[in-house]
Amino acid sequence: MPDYQPVPLPDWQSYSDDEMRRRAKDYLEDIQRRHSVRAFSDKPVPRDIIEACIRAAGSAPSGANHQPWHFVCVSDAETRRKIRIAAEHEEAEFYSGRAGEDWLEDLDKLGTDQHKPFLETAPWLIAIFLQRSGVDADGNKQKNYYMSESVGIATGFLLNALHRAGLATLTHTPNPMKFLSEILQRPATERPYMLLVVGHPADDATVPGAALQKKSLDEIASFV
Repeated sequence: MPDYQPVPLPDWQSYSDDEMRRRAKDYLEDIQRRHSVRAFSDKPVPRDIIEACIRAAGSAPSGANHQPWHFVCVSDAETRRKIRIAAEHEEAEFYSGRAGEDWLEDLDKLGTDQHKPFLETAPWLIAIFLQRSGVDADGNKQKNYYMSESVGIATGFLLNALHRAGLATLTHTPNPMKFLSEILQRPATERPYMLLVVGHPADDATVPGAALQKKSLDEIASFV
C-alpha cells in the first residue's frame, strides 16, 4: 500500500458572504433553466465540447477515489439506430404491462410513450456505465466502493456541465438496459447506469407543464 502523501489544497478560491450569496443565486437561476426535452435537433455538436464535459464528470468524488465509471459517447448514426431499436423494444414491453398502473398514470402526465425518435435525432448519446470492479496500477483486480453513489454524483456533474455548455439533455433509463452492454461491447465488470441524450433542442421542442413544477424548499429540506 502506498503511504498517505497529503498535498496542500489546490485551486481553492475564497469569497465573501455577499459574493457567495450572489454566486449561489446566479447558479440557482441558471440551473432552473435546465429542462429535460424529448425533441432534439440534428444540429452537430463538436466532439471537443463533449470531451470537456466528460472531463468535468470525471472530476467527481468517488469511493476511495476509484472513479468507478465509464462514459461511452456515441455519435455514429448506425450505433444510435441500434440503440433506438433495442430501447424501443424494451419500452414496448414496459408500456404494455411491465410497469404498474400507477407508474403509467404518472408517466402519462409527462406525455411519454414507447417511441424514442430522439435516440437517433440527437447528435450524441452518452451511455454511462458503473464499474463493479477495476484494475489497479499493477494490473490487479480492484474492488470498487459506493459505486451507485459515485456514478450518480458524476452523472450530476455531467448534466450540469452539458447545461452550462448550452446543450439540452434527457436522462433515459429503459429497463432493462443490458442491450447497451451488448451493442457497445462493454465488459461483464460493468453494468449500464443511464443513457443521456445530448444535443440542441428542436425549434418546436416543448416540455410538459407538470415537469416545471418543483417542490418548495420547505418540502425538500429541513434545517436543524
